[in-house]
Amino acid sequence: MKTLNLFFAITLTFLVLSCSEKEPQTPVEKFGQLSVEGIHIVDQKGEPVQLAGMSLFWSQWIGKYYNYECIEWLKEDWKCSVVRAAMAVEHGGYIANPKEEMAKVEAVVDAAIDLGLYVIVDFHSHRAEQYQDEAVEFFGKLAQKYGHYPNIIYEIYNEPLNVSWSEVLKPYSEAVIAAIREHDTNNIIACGTPRWSQLVNEAANDPIEGDNIAYVLHFYAGTHGKELMEIGEEAISKGLCLIVTEYGTTEANGDGDVYVEETKAWYAWMDKYKISHCNWSIADKDEASAALVSGAHPQGGWPEDMLKPSAKLVRSELLKKHEEMFGQ
Repeated sequence: MKTLNLFFAITLTFLVLSCSEKEPQTPVEKFGQLSVEGIHIVDQKGEPVQLAGMSLFWSQWIGKYYNYECIEWLKEDWKCSVVRAAMAVEHGGYIANPKEEMAKVEAVVDAAIDLGLYVIVDFHSHRAEQYQDEAVEFFGKLAQKYGHYPNIIYEIYNEPLNVSWSEVLKPYSEAVIAAIREHDTNNIIACGTPRWSQLVNEAANDPIEGDNIAYVLHFYAGTHGKELMEIGEEAISKGLCLIVTEYGTTEANGDGDVYVEETKAWYAWMDKYKISHCNWSIADKDEASAALVSGAHPQGGWPEDMLKPSAKLVRSELLKKHEEMFGQ
């Protein structure tokens, strides 16, 4: 009997130790509440975090992937730590159909929360300053409903055109930030920057006051290279925290070749500064930057022959990032 009791005691101790040493299963369990400290996004322990994941396509045009099963597949098979809901504003998007587009966003956010992923909610427009009232209302509602979760990152302007940061984009951002902060004082807010979110150096010369503010940098590897990296480095040298909420492996029009070596150079650059990133995009559109071939199932489960060359390159990077984060 003593031998049997000793066996159970040893077994129980082993199980307890195994559970205590087990890594958290999800990114949110591991990193918790994110914040901005200097040039970095940091976790609940103050350590730099580099999230990596995928962006969905314009919600009003390819909204079929805005569902739980798809987000689950991106977590389990692609090993995303973050997903991005690119909610269309114009062209039949939120301005014309607010309830329908909000429902798509909420489906993605609810899935991300349940699955332990971070989720970027993107006001996907090139002229969002024309819809400031709608943006204030949208993000106010979003923050009121989800602001107590650590999962959410607010991207309040996708890609502004070549307009003034200080005269146009900063006032717009401050108005939307104020609406979010009424309900959510903690989660990160990502602000779009001039010229399709490239001129982050202009924002660095006149930054927004407040905590947990990041600035959006976008690139397409076939079009943007060293010059844009240098602009990013100028902003970083002035203390800005950058986040790449959208990048492509192709040319800026989303098509053409997949620029493998140029994309890898960008990965190395983002790794150097621990910059989080999402690839454009989960879509089955007939263009090179779309991850999926035509007809790929809305709920995920895509075999390798349903993935385009860009997706294979990006997925490989996501698997690598997951191994770095979790050691598995």
